[in-house]
Amino acid sequence: MTELPVDQVQTLLAVVDEGTFEAAAAALHVTPSAVSQRVKALERRTGRVLLRRTKPVRPTESGEIVVRLARQLGRLERDARAELGMSGTAEATRVSVAVNSDSLATWFLPALSRVPEELRLCFELRREDQDHTAALLREGLVMAAVTSSSLPVTGCSVRALGVMRYVAAARPDFAARHLDGPLRERLPNAPVVVFDRRDDLQDAFVRRLRRGGGASTVRHFVPTSDGFVEAVAAGLGWGLVPEVQAEPLLAAGRLVHLAPGRAVDVPLYWQQWKLDSPALAAVAQAVTATAAQALRTQ
Repeated sequence: MTELPVDQVQTLLAVVDEGTFEAAAAALHVTPSAVSQRVKALERRTGRVLLRRTKPVRPTESGEIVVRLARQLGRLERDARAELGMSGTAEATRVSVAVNSDSLATWFLPALSRVPEELRLCFELRREDQDHTAALLREGLVMAAVTSSSLPVTGCSVRALGVMRYVAAARPDFAARHLDGPLRERLPNAPVVVFDRRDDLQDAFVRRLRRGGGASTVRHFVPTSDGFVEAVAAGLGWGLVPEVQAEPLLAAGRLVHLAPGRAVDVPLYWQQWKLDSPALAAVAQAVTATAAQALRTQ
């Protein structure tokens, strides 16, 4: 038998979402023993261990595939009920999307405003670095993502959005104090603003200037896009600022460009579940149309 019984698939999802077999049993209105039996039956059917019996319970790599299937089945059922005009479909359709902070602060929200209101969508946005949003797709936690990976996640389609350009910038007096001299020699020792501990953009930029090393260990972590830009403009350190956010500050003299001609281009892609879903199709259309206007071409 190769089919995956829906009740077993939905039970696995409940265990992952609720974190324990007992909580899943309460949510499904069955006994913990019934939950355990369904999960074991599904593992026998697939020939794979699907859950790590930790607290909270976590899916294995194989379990993530089944969890993603369960969420997709739920999405298809809600779309079908809405198209059939069945009772209980008055609530808005929820669309979960992973998006990086800089896109969220610049062009992504205007994209969502272009989705037709009559579709009655509500959005659940999960902020994550563009290098890591694909992981949320693999785990089935989001339906779509803005990502830096052109390699599609299994079960997903991918399309290019454009390039987000970053420029190295600092406050004029900061540059005069810390960067008076050859940039490749002074920049590695100058205080730097970094988004978070996974942000490698500034270190990679320094490595492009000179082999080895990275940016200074004197670094300020500012994990919001607007806060990051303000930290650079306040003179806490230098940083790579999205071009669209840097331009008005450069024009006003609040920032200076540290390395004209050495911009950093980060290609962005839209990945989404391969579903014939009106909700996802509308969001994808709005996102790609807005990105075509807001981002540079690749």
